[in-house]
Amino acid sequence: MKNILKNTINKSLLIAGLVFSTLTFAQNTTANSSATPAKIGTSKNWGSVDGISIIGLVQGPSSADAQLQVACVFEYTDNDIHSAQALPANLNGLVHLDEALKGEFTKIRQSGQFKGHSLETLLISPPKGSMSAKKLLLIGLGDRSNFTPALMISVAEVATREALRLGVTNFAFASDLKDAGIDSPTALVAGNVVKGVVNANRSEIYLREHNLSKTKKLEKVYLLAGPSFFDVAGGGIQTAIAEVKKK
Repeated sequence: MKNILKNTINKSLLIAGLVFSTLTFAQNTTANSSATPAKIGTSKNWGSVDGISIIGLVQGPSSADAQLQVACVFEYTDNDIHSAQALPANLNGLVHLDEALKGEFTKIRQSGQFKGHSLETLLISPPKGSMSAKKLLLIGLGDRSNFTPALMISVAEVATREALRLGVTNFAFASDLKDAGIDSPTALVAGNVVKGVVNANRSEIYLREHNLSKTKKLEKVYLLAGPSFFDVAGGGIQTAIAEVKKK
C-alpha cells in the first residue's frame, strides 16, 4: 500500500513539474516573441539618436542591404546552428549565411580560424553576388553557457567602432542568438545593442570635436530580427532610445 501511494505521489509530482515547465516555456516564448509574425522585408524606423536612425528589419544577414553586415557567433560546437534548440533552417539567419558562403562560415569555425571568443572579430570580403553587403564582420560571443544579455552592449560597441573605422555610413547588425539556440530576452538584447551603438558613436563624436578622428558619420543602423521577434525587439529599441537620450 505504501509503495502504491509513493508511486502515485511521484507521478503526480512529475506531471506537476511537466505542466510547470510547459507553462514557464510558454510564458517565456510569449514574452520574447509576437503572436503575429511580421513579413520578411518589413522595416520600421524605431527612432534616432545623435543623428543615427535605428531601423528594425525583418531580414537575414545574407540578404540585408547594408554596406557592412555584422553577425554574432558563439564558440563552435558541433552542428550548433542545426541543433534542435536553434531556429528552423528556413528562419535561421546563420544557416542562410552559411549557404550564401557555400559552407565557408562553418569551415572557418570548425577549423579554428575564427574561434568565436568573446569580442573576437574577423572581417570577411564575401564573394561577389553571395551577399547583399560587401563586407561581413563576425564578432565572437564566447561560450554559450556563459552568455548574458549585458555582453551585447560591448558587442555593439565593437561593431560600431569597426564600422566607423571601415568608413561606412550604415551597417546591419544580427545578434543571431536564437539562430544559435539561445532563448534570449528579445527586448533587452535589442535595447542593449542600441546602447552599445550610442556609446561607441558618442566616443567618436568626442574624438571628432577634439580633432582626433576624421571618420564618417554613421547615418543608419539596421537591427535585424526574425518575423516573430520584430515587434518585441522594437519595443526594446524604443525603450533604450528614450533612456540614452536622457544621458
